[in-house]
Amino acid sequence: MKVLFINGSGSDSSINSYVRSAIDSLSANGHDAKELVLRDMKYSPCKGCFNCWVKTPGICVFKDDGDNICREFITSDMVVLSSPIIMGYPSALAKNALDRIIPLLHPYLEDFDGEVHHMKRYKKYPELALLLEKMEDTDSEDLEIIHDIFRRAALNIQGSLKFMDFTDTPVEEVVHAIINN
Repeated sequence: MKVLFINGSGSDSSINSYVRSAIDSLSANGHDAKELVLRDMKYSPCKGCFNCWVKTPGICVFKDDGDNICREFITSDMVVLSSPIIMGYPSALAKNALDRIIPLLHPYLEDFDGEVHHMKRYKKYPELALLLEKMEDTDSEDLEIIHDIFRRAALNIQGSLKFMDFTDTPVEEVVHAIINN
């Protein structure tokens, strides 16, 4: 299984060592695990120009690490978005990275489970999961909102949010959830 961790944390976050431990464990179990450290990448937020749909179908017109994010995303079996919860939501780095995967969808719409969603550009898309670091002020409402938003985001690629877990969970439990989903 190819697992991609998209790490949307700052350099001082404890989630960094947690992700490295999860990658080591997955690799030791024969899985291909990789991390994109967003703070070390150069990519701009999506401009909403939709040129990736009309001028250069499937490819963002802005040449930066956003292309690498898309390539790694679409070739993975599972993508684990890892981020601290900042003011009730994952980091801006994480949000910007997810916005940049819009080229992976067609601009055309279709019915999917009674809802209208963009058509898939590719046959296979990864499953999504969240690994979050709670802050002192994180409450259950924050977690509910995050879960609902990312469950909907997974639906946009006609997939599902396989799990949402936290850095206070033992690493091996998260690795088990990744392997068994």
